[in-house]
Parts: sequence; structure tokens; C-alpha cells
Amino acid sequence: MLKGLAITPPVLGRIAIGKVVEKNGKRLPEKDDQFTLTSQLQNKDGWLLHPLDAGLRKEQSGKIRSIPIRLLFNEPDLNFRAEYSLFDRNTGRPVCVGNGDSCRRRTQDGIAQLPCPAPEGCNLAQGGACKPYGRLNVLIGDDDPLGSFIFRTTGFNSIRTLTARLQYFKAISGNRLSCMPLELKLRGKSTRQSHGSAIFYVDITLRGHQSIEEALADAKRIDDERQASGFDQAALDQAARLGFANGAFEDNEDDGSVVVEEFFPVEPTDSSDTQSTPLAPLTAKLDAKTRQLDTADSTHASAYP
Repeated sequence: MLKGLAITPPVLGRIAIGKVVEKNGKRLPEKDDQFTLTSQLQNKDGWLLHPLDAGLRKEQSGKIRSIPIRLLFNEPDLNFRAEYSLFDRNTGRPVCVGNGDSCRRRTQDGIAQLPCPAPEGCNLAQGGACKPYGRLNVLIGDDDPLGSFIFRTTGFNSIRTLTARLQYFKAISGNRLSCMPLELKLRGKSTRQSHGSAIFYVDITLRGHQSIEEALADAKRIDDERQASGFDQAALDQAARLGFANGAFEDNEDDGSVVVEEFFPVEPTDSSDTQSTPLAPLTAKLDAKTRQLDTADSTHASAYP
């Protein structure tokens, strides 16, 4: 296994509730009120639709508001990883990732583990450079038992709801989260910040009209069948945890450039602040901040803590 490379679940496609559009010569993210399933290929017009998108759209009268799913792992934090993330907006390289307590930061001397004050208390997070960033891997269909679709979000409502749901479903199922028949559902709400207009976020629920008792019975049946066939879910979870831990950052530079364009666009504070910060000045700024911290407590890390 190559050290320093995070081994993440194989991805067959993407789940999005928005897209990047061109306006006045700029490519900007635009929210949507429906799911879209895309492949991992794109052309000049955007991401190419995955074949599953058409079937779900037909079943739901044109707009996909729910997607039947299963999960790969029993551990919630393997299915859904959420961290404060700072990317270099010019290159797409992940620069700093933290959880509000500690962070892994790329410096000129390597990867340093430092205290994380969260974006509200960090002067490096100005202009929306650092945000909560979540990645959810789910199974759709039965063609590939280990091939997943990935949903990415920087939305607080989605991150909080998905985190809670996964913890709850694990608890009530007796650690059979990967066997639960579930559904990805799009929900809307209005907030004070949205000035009364609808904003959309993602939830995980039981499928259709299935009762909790029926879902738990299905989960137990599937778990029994898997154990009888020799399927080792605990070993799969452990393999995934070791894979994530093999790299300091989950996203690579190629994925990061796509993530930055869709979720970390430049948010200028004045008319002159319209360009992303090049890597060298950003790295220098990060190093300057690092030197202000207690270097005696800083440790170089090459793996996920």
C-alpha cells in the first residue's frame, strides 16, 4: 500500500443537489431542488448523467427527491466523514483539515498536527476558505456490492442531519447499519438567513412506507444471510478505517479542484478581491500561523489520527 495515499471507497458516480453554471464569464455553483446522479465523466456542458438517473427520474415524475440506498459500513463515521476543510483555491490541494479540536495542516516542512479553533476562530478561514465539508458514500442498486456513489456537501443542515441519522440507525439496529434498507431524501426548510426562501438539505430515512419494525427485521435477515455465507462486515469496516488512515487528506488534487469549484468558490470581500490565492502565499501564511503556535506540541503526521 502506498503510504500517504488515502484509500477511499470505490466511486461509481456522484449524487448532487446543484451544479456549476457559467454566469457573466464566471463558473459559479447553483443550488437545485432535486437530486442528480452523474457519472465520473464530464464534457464542456458539465457532468454526464449516470444511467440510473433516468430510471429514478421516470419513477418520480421528472424530479428525483428520494433515492433507495444501503450503506457500506456499520460504523457511521466510515460512511460519512465531516471535517473543517481548507483547500488552496488555485490548485485544489487540501491544505488544512480539522475537527474543531485538532487539525492536520500542510506546511513547507510537511504535515503538522496542530490545534483547530474551527473557522469562527481561525484567521486563515476568512472569505469562506474553510468550511464544514462532508462526504457520504452509499450503495445504489445491486450491481456492485462495493461500488458506491458519493454525495458531497458543505451544508450545515445536511451534515448535522446525516450524522444524527447514521448514529441513531446504528443504535436501533444493533450495529447492523450496513444491512438497513434506507432512503436518501431531499428536504426543504426556510430559515432566517434564507429570508423565507426554501433551502434544501439531505436526510436519510426508512424506505417508502416501511415501518421501523419491518426495516429492523430486514436488517436482521440480511445480517444472518451474510454471516452464513461468510461475509465479514467487521473486517470490511477495519479495512476501510486503515485505508482512510493511510493518508493525511482524503481528497487528492484532482478531486480537490472539482470540490473547490462547486463548494469553495471565491467569496470576495471587495471589488479587488476576485482571484484565488496562489499556493505559495497561502503556504507562507499557514507557516506564519503555525509558528505562532506552541511548536513543542506540534507533531508531524503522515496518517489520519
